[in-house]
Amino acid sequence: MSDPKGFLKFERKDPPKRDKSERILDFKEFSLPVAQEELQHQASRCMDCGVPFCQSSFGCPVDNLIPEWNELVQQGRWQEALQRLHKTNNFPEFTGKLCPAPCESACVLGVNSSPVIIRGIESSIIDRGFNEGWVHPQKPQHHSGKTVAIVGSGPAGLAAAQQLVRLGHTVTVLEKSDRIGGLLRYGIPDFKMEKWVLDRRIDQLTAEGVQFKTDVRVGADITPQTLLSEYDAICLAIGASRARDLKIPGRELKGIHLAMEYLTSPALTAEGKRVIILGGGDTGSDCLGTVLRQKCKSVLQFELLEKPGLTPAPQTPWPLWPLKLRTSHAHEEGGERQWSVLTTEFQGQEGNLTSLKTVNVSGTHTPVPGSEKTWETDLVLLALGFEGPGPLDWIEQLGVEQTPRSTIAVDRQFRTRVPKIFAAGDAQRGASLIVWAIAEGRKMATSVDLFLRTL
Repeated sequence: MSDPKGFLKFERKDPPKRDKSERILDFKEFSLPVAQEELQHQASRCMDCGVPFCQSSFGCPVDNLIPEWNELVQQGRWQEALQRLHKTNNFPEFTGKLCPAPCESACVLGVNSSPVIIRGIESSIIDRGFNEGWVHPQKPQHHSGKTVAIVGSGPAGLAAAQQLVRLGHTVTVLEKSDRIGGLLRYGIPDFKMEKWVLDRRIDQLTAEGVQFKTDVRVGADITPQTLLSEYDAICLAIGASRARDLKIPGRELKGIHLAMEYLTSPALTAEGKRVIILGGGDTGSDCLGTVLRQKCKSVLQFELLEKPGLTPAPQTPWPLWPLKLRTSHAHEEGGERQWSVLTTEFQGQEGNLTSLKTVNVSGTHTPVPGSEKTWETDLVLLALGFEGPGPLDWIEQLGVEQTPRSTIAVDRQFRTRVPKIFAAGDAQRGASLIVWAIAEGRKMATSVDLFLRTL
């Protein structure tokens, strides 16, 4: 710890954002860089705790060496900070932009003060690394002759691919969409992470030797039997894209869409429409920011749960991820949120959505008598979370077992019951954070490497 009194000298200053009146006019990233001197001040607030909860299981699934690179930033040793950052995290620019930062919730300084801006420092380190030309392909020193197929190109698949190709294995990533990236490309709006950020990493992986094949659907364009016969190991990183639906009267009306269907379809627009978003999580926030940029007429966001308090709930004390009211960049930009609202029916005319009915509920989700309302709307977006990959015939044909939640069953080494098949990320965990996907992709790669060495 270079400055043991840094946390006493400097107050937390969050990374700046573009003015909301400006940023809703385009889809460029809303965040702005932090000045170097300010970053060093913020990094000096790190107390280099004896037990750094920020990098424990409570705070960082990839085990980021947070106190180490905080100290290096404070000392101006940026290139060394980048090396320590990359030691545990393949894609810190993804987590720096998209992770909700449980590390900050677990920061010891946050017990009685404001935590260190860990995510902002992480993002600044990798941005400087690319700007200075310090990030470059790392080609393997030898080739094992072993082949690996990775199905899915989201963060888990990409992390596993990079780890395995650097270990000398021949890696092929199979993606069902027309471009690489999974939900990083199709699902994350540009105002959170512009796609050139993703393309930059894909270029690096390609230079390192990863082979990418798009428009490949297992079970259609390639058979499970071909996968089993042509590759020494198979990694399933297919995500958990099966969205929760809302099966209530009127669901068949035109104008009701799953959130990911809306976010990934250029043909769907909220321009001039009265929008209602059902669901208050990250995906709902992504929808909110998008409809505002598309110049909707109005937007409401309904949440089934009770409105959280401004301070952490008693059941989620430090260092747990706190249950409290959160205001995203999209909430700052516009719209209205309402809590304890249950949608009971969609209504329409001539097959088109015109309104929906709701009732307020108590903490036990019991309807409150006399609270029924009807809301006029032209577009409803269902952002109700995700259930898993879904039952897939080709997974069954591989001989892989799925859990009752439709996730892929694995052991602690990410092995399925088929010896050469592994799975990681949302595919086996269920919908979760990008940082968990990267962490599990790395750990799966370690297990795959150990398996390949026995062949």
